[in-house]
Amino acid sequence: MPKQIDLKSSVESKGKTVTQIITFMGGTKKTIKGVISSSISQGQFTKFNTTDGRLVMVNDQNVLCVEVFSEE
Repeated sequence: MPKQIDLKSSVESKGKTVTQIITFMGGTKKTIKGVISSSISQGQFTKFNTTDGRLVMVNDQNVLCVEVFSEE
């Protein structure tokens, strides 16, 4: 069985915890604080955990832009 490569999210370079502002089609924006950058898993739905225990899933088809800010 071939070894899988960890395709780490580029968000990890911003720090262990970040704030993300996600802009959806239609112009709606959602600010999510306390995103644990190492927990980000990308696919049809991008999934990540927050420091307050939430699991967030975002349908990538509906996203226009994601802004990332370090919390450190």
